[in-house]
Amino acid sequence: MQYILIADDNPDITDVLSEYAKREDLEPVIASDGLEAIQMFHKYNPVVVLLDVMMPKEDGYEVCRKIRAKSETPVILITARGEDFERVMGLDIGADDYIVKPFSPNEVMARVRAVLRRMTKKTGNVNNENVLTIGELVINLEEYTLFIGSRKMQLTKKEIETMWTLASNPNKVFTRDNLLDSLWGFDYYGDTRTVDSHIKRLRAKLDSVEHPGWGLKTIWGVGYKFDIEDSI
Repeated sequence: MQYILIADDNPDITDVLSEYAKREDLEPVIASDGLEAIQMFHKYNPVVVLLDVMMPKEDGYEVCRKIRAKSETPVILITARGEDFERVMGLDIGADDYIVKPFSPNEVMARVRAVLRRMTKKTGNVNNENVLTIGELVINLEEYTLFIGSRKMQLTKKEIETMWTLASNPNKVFTRDNLLDSLWGFDYYGDTRTVDSHIKRLRAKLDSVEHPGWGLKTIWGVGYKFDIEDSI
């Protein structure tokens, strides 16, 4: 049996989402506050988490941080707030998607299906296809780590996925829409500002360590690419 954790202090929302989750053959587990959400997560090991941001005891951002510290289970944040900086913050701390209230339950389930499809593609047998090495850059998509030389970079899940996507295709230009589709899925209703903010934060982290021979390059008016020198 596959569980879905639905964490929200509004029983009307949890009741509706529970009914729709059952149609997806997912068994709902309900939490009404942040502390209970953490307890239910460890008890049931759900395949996906729907997480309200504004909850008692601990908010959704803090719950997401705690989940992401120990697990790569997909997390979808749900909130009444729709400001761009809050959406970016949620993604930066490791959330896989972000939905703003009011929402359609069908939309929520479409997002659930999308993150589960992406997770299924990433979780196969461990092999060398999950490790990418370019000079002193080593990205391990199985362990979700990125090293530059001996330095382990403190990156979010989404930042590592971004680096994997770009570095796997050196010198290929990805449009902002390409990156939205590849990293957040076609069901994501974000905009290109999300990509720009995300790349800006990622580049700042990477540039804290010297990495001659490669870098993230902005192609003005188009998008981004992993720029690599032939001599690396």
